[in-house]
Amino acid sequence: MSNKKQRLTDIDIPANVDSEIGFGSDVAAQMLRRLSIPYIALNPGASYRGLHDSLVNHLGNHEPEMLMCLHEEHAVAIAQGYAKAGGEPMAVALHSNVGLMHGTMAIFNAWCDRQPMLIMGATGPVDAALRRPWIDWLHTAQDQGALVRNYVKYDDQPGSIEAIPESMLRAWQQAGTSPCGPTYVCLDAAIQEDSVDQAIDFPDETRFRPAPPVGPSIESLNSLVELLQTAKNPVFLMGRGGFSQSDWDARVSLAELTQGKMLTDLKTHSVVPTDHPLHVGEPFNKLGEDGRQAIKEADLIVSLGWVDLGGVIRQSLGSAPVSASVVHISQDMHLHNGWGRETFQLPPTDLLIVADPDETLRALAARLDLKKPVSRDRAPLPEFPESTSHLNLTDVARELKSSLGDQKVTFAALARAWPTEYWPFVDSLSYLGKDGGGGVGSGPGLCVGAALKLKDEDRFVVGIIGDGDCLMGINAFWTAARYQLPVLIVVGNNRSYYNDELHQEGVAKHRGRDTKNRWIGQTIDHPAPDISSIARGLGVDSIGPIKDQSALADAIKKGVEVVRSGKPFLIDVHIDPGHGRELTESMAERSLAQKS
Repeated sequence: MSNKKQRLTDIDIPANVDSEIGFGSDVAAQMLRRLSIPYIALNPGASYRGLHDSLVNHLGNHEPEMLMCLHEEHAVAIAQGYAKAGGEPMAVALHSNVGLMHGTMAIFNAWCDRQPMLIMGATGPVDAALRRPWIDWLHTAQDQGALVRNYVKYDDQPGSIEAIPESMLRAWQQAGTSPCGPTYVCLDAAIQEDSVDQAIDFPDETRFRPAPPVGPSIESLNSLVELLQTAKNPVFLMGRGGFSQSDWDARVSLAELTQGKMLTDLKTHSVVPTDHPLHVGEPFNKLGEDGRQAIKEADLIVSLGWVDLGGVIRQSLGSAPVSASVVHISQDMHLHNGWGRETFQLPPTDLLIVADPDETLRALAARLDLKKPVSRDRAPLPEFPESTSHLNLTDVARELKSSLGDQKVTFAALARAWPTEYWPFVDSLSYLGKDGGGGVGSGPGLCVGAALKLKDEDRFVVGIIGDGDCLMGINAFWTAARYQLPVLIVVGNNRSYYNDELHQEGVAKHRGRDTKNRWIGQTIDHPAPDISSIARGLGVDSIGPIKDQSALADAIKKGVEVVRSGKPFLIDVHIDPGHGRELTESMAERSLAQKS
């Protein structure tokens, strides 16, 4: 039941802890402990003052330990980053309706990213006779879960102390059952503060664990085996998958057995070695020409948890018919509803297997001769280009590689123009994927959450984020400073919402207007915010703005030294505003051209 994790800090150790279960909120706190939840990220709020007291004065702020945040959105993002670094969920506490409203964007990101977490919310007393004047009325909702019901797997508001354990067990079970996602349990403030009149009979939590992964039916497996055995030119789209070495090996083995090409993108964490001879091109934001050609030439397309299969087929073939057989292995459709469109375009499939991709590979291993992947020398990496007078992210990659050497690195976030060709992903924690929902401002919280999860691992956690993303979520770094979480943040600061500049350029071109005006209403300049000073004000050691090559090398060496000592560090790098133009297509221009 107890995970016995070492405390993050000795600052917040309460005295005179009361081990007796005396109040409704003590029951909720006990359930968090019984579920072996190590941390609960929160921003304080009166609606859950009972639960807060129970976490401190009943549990001793340990198992779970509170992770103080400056904004509810960051609390959820940190929990998402924690889950992204290995698939294990933690908890979040959000204050009444107003805190939940703050957290909604991050909850949406976690939902789209299919990351598990248990969100504990609260409402003012449902019984109007118990509400304090004014504030309790404002912070009470008739159906608070309705705010997020379309993008959580489950929500509940238990109506009594006795109902709390089952409600939390169900939420925890659903959060961790594939396809995973956030769940929400709202606690009535009055029930939290009610006295416990009789002994609580806690269920045996080991009997309510999340379900194991589901494999394919015999018929589906037979059909898949036949398609694989007859294919002459298969392509494997490697999407969502687990973190174990055996699952990593199985994916590579399947490609080697069939001599199929592997494609990956940057939406999900690394799932195969990107320097493998059968890997086509680099992990991508937008499908490149090599990937398009591979899909065009394929006679079998197998999606293993790929995000947006219909979209990548359309990017490859346009309106042309799909001549290849298409297999889609995913459980994602279980979470599709009519509210959002993270369903993506409906792909044509000749075999739809609603099962866990890794469990399907395990079943395949019993039918095919999936051997341990061939030990290969890594493909030679291209030489870094010569530095120029303008800094760019390739310069950052060069200096980072020089300072880190062979140390294992986890990229908790990567800015859009990061040069993946110089830095292959070699294990399942090399890269943790994007935010899921495209909500700008998530990067800082995701990096902090990953650093929390990996703080005791032999890995160096790095976040490469843009200035817009950083400025929206920079307060999340205070939590990294507060709990001494080792993470190196490099801000690729082009003083612009540059992706939107490209959108505006695309619209202007399509309409025959002047593209030189694309920067208006987009640049983060005049003045450029002093990101390094903001970080230092939050307690994070920082250097910047860095504007030349020699300063960059010194800054990264310093940052690596500080992070290796167990602390966060931020480097603000002023990169060429135009860098990445050739790597960042204008989606607006492409979509407008298609409409024409």
